[in-house]
Amino acid sequence: MNPAILVGVDGSPSSNAAVEWAARAAALHNLPLTLVHVLAPPVVMTFPETPMPPGYTEWQQEQGERHLREAVAIAETQGENLRVDARIVVGSTVPMLVDATRDAARLVVGSRGHGLLRRSLLGSVSSSLVRHAHCPVVVIHEPHPDSDPHSDTAPVVVGIDGSPVSEAATEVAFAEASLRGVELVAVYAWHDSGMLDFPGIDLAAMASDGELALAERLAGWRERYPDVTVRRVVVCDRPADQLIEQSKQAQLVVVGSHGRGGFTGMLLGSVSQAVVQSAHAPVLVVRPQK
Repeated sequence: MNPAILVGVDGSPSSNAAVEWAARAAALHNLPLTLVHVLAPPVVMTFPETPMPPGYTEWQQEQGERHLREAVAIAETQGENLRVDARIVVGSTVPMLVDATRDAARLVVGSRGHGLLRRSLLGSVSSSLVRHAHCPVVVIHEPHPDSDPHSDTAPVVVGIDGSPVSEAATEVAFAEASLRGVELVAVYAWHDSGMLDFPGIDLAAMASDGELALAERLAGWRERYPDVTVRRVVVCDRPADQLIEQSKQAQLVVVGSHGRGGFTGMLLGSVSQAVVQSAHAPVLVVRPQK
């Protein structure tokens, strides 16, 4: 059986946006869709400790079932033949979803849920899942009321820095662009203020070297995906800033979990973290293959 695209469901607007995006992706990839709602044990934060009111567990179960019914209805609007499985699990939210990603093709989460830090750019649950999931994670931000939804013809954007994780992200990005029939924008950006302030730095030569390095990184993938039109972007800019800027016109941004500047074993690099926080399009974070 094919691995499923997994979605964490909590009934929030961000979660509903994640369900809709994941359902379209499942139909596109011809994969089943699994919707999971976690019934987390209540956290009592009063002193002295106050017991849960009678009927709380039953109410929590009913809420979870309602969230899943609504999520299934959203998913079914994206494809008649979509295979949808909805389930409730009991336990701590992050560990339960992380464990479920062992057999998943991809995990899709909303950027913010119903937690206490509702106004943060990236909720604590989403942030933890991006760091610890065993499969690629897609983070979906709520649509801004003043912005137009990205067109299905908008490009896929990928950040490239020559690291092994970046190579894995490039492979995923080419596959997504090919499947969606859209252009791929390959971004190579460098910015080191300390180095750039040094007298005699030849920016034109650095740009030329960057163009050559990017072309070499893309050559094999362009042969494998001859149907994908590639636009190369080589700029002197902070990588995160450039990827966020490119995301304004993209339908998907693909990044490695950490790049050349990351410490060995780190869970999420500064560039990918910034992009996940602030991008204007869904962000797919690719982790090293284990």
